[in-house]
Amino acid sequence: MKRNIDLKEISDGRLYSSGDMVKAECHDCEGCSDCCQGMGDSIILDPMDIWRLHRGIKKDFSALMGENYISLGVVDRMILPNLKMDVQKDACPFLNDEGRCSIHSCRPGLCRLFPLGRYYEENGFKYFIQIHECSRKDRGKVKIKKWLGIPNLKDYESYIMEWHDFLNECENAMESLSDDNTRILTLYVLRRFYETSYMSQDENAFYDEFRARMTGVREKLGMEAK
Repeated sequence: MKRNIDLKEISDGRLYSSGDMVKAECHDCEGCSDCCQGMGDSIILDPMDIWRLHRGIKKDFSALMGENYISLGVVDRMILPNLKMDVQKDACPFLNDEGRCSIHSCRPGLCRLFPLGRYYEENGFKYFIQIHECSRKDRGKVKIKKWLGIPNLKDYESYIMEWHDFLNECENAMESLSDDNTRILTLYVLRRFYETSYMSQDENAFYDEFRARMTGVREKLGMEAK
């Protein structure tokens, strides 16, 4: 999701790499679940998030939609899924009665990232810390790589960049498409990358499967191979 805002307004003005230390350690969020409530449709899910949830709680895309864990929205002209807040509690549907995350091991990438954000550059991205988002004032320092808790982080970062660039290419392509063809494009991307389940048993296999799909989608859409 693109945010047209001055980075100095929401961060400490610094950009970080995964090996840097930042004040993000919130002591296991003890007694706090503020960042899991009132988030609206802002927790956008990428294909790996859906794969993780499928592996973790045994629910595929169709089940996640049918049981109101996720919903669809338009983000930068693309139809993408997001976590759907519980209507009664205005909270993440995976937040348990004790105010704890019930899917912590397979939680989405944006949840792992919080209170950090990504600042995209031409050939990659850096991390920044969102200084107004987390209500905890006594956060300790932690290395970003440890905070994210993602195996093979370099591979994950490459995947994130590839997905980000692809969505940007789709958005740019839609400038010359009719409304009907724009809808066809967005629904095709949704079907190939989200609705069709991934069979991978581990993260490395997921990356291979994702990239195989990406090659096929690019060929289908007449996009230049990466």
